[in-house]
Amino acid sequence: MPHQRYQNEDLLQGIVDKYPELIVGEQINPDNPPRWIVIQREAAIPNSEEQSGRWSIDHLFLDQHGRPTFVEVKRSSDSRIRREVVGQMLDYAANALKYWPPDQIKTLAAEEFGSLEALETTLQNFLGRDESTDSSQDLEAYWATVEQNLRNGQVRPLFVADEIPAELRSIIEFLNEHMPLVEVLGVEIRQYQNQGIQALVPRIIGQTEYARQHALIKLAGVET
Repeated sequence: MPHQRYQNEDLLQGIVDKYPELIVGEQINPDNPPRWIVIQREAAIPNSEEQSGRWSIDHLFLDQHGRPTFVEVKRSSDSRIRREVVGQMLDYAANALKYWPPDQIKTLAAEEFGSLEALETTLQNFLGRDESTDSSQDLEAYWATVEQNLRNGQVRPLFVADEIPAELRSIIEFLNEHMPLVEVLGVEIRQYQNQGIQALVPRIIGQTEYARQHALIKLAGVET
């Protein structure tokens, strides 16, 4: 099947929104792979306390560990993917940490799912909780972890494209080795098409072995 470029960026964004499992958790951490719940597409991020939103991140995810994951989607044909997108992503993460009010991610999630009750049901299923029991304390603990991770800067920026250029990969690897609280990754989702059949092939790139081992140690709660 021949490799096909995406016709536009919105098409790739829609694929990520509909199939977040294409960000393959087993390639990030084989021992404890992250899973994703989509919080909101085009989540607004302010750059001051007075503004409600200067920018919008393409996708905001959470994993089962309560780690906020910022997803920015670009086609490889977009020249901004080589350097400009990195500054853009750092703006998003820094300003979300600084200007999002407490429980903002929970508020965005409730908006996305239509109500707090619908969100709680979805989150119970996502976390593997039994709906027949009172899991309110578990959910409160999860949201407390989400808030703590955000305020501590323990976030995961993801650059998603049909192809990650060498310049961006080098920056991702550098950030991973020198920003221990932040897990920065590139995600290639290549599209192959032939005779009406479409295949999407994801690959996680940019995580050096040092960064991977350091992330596993942090997840286990071991101080270095």
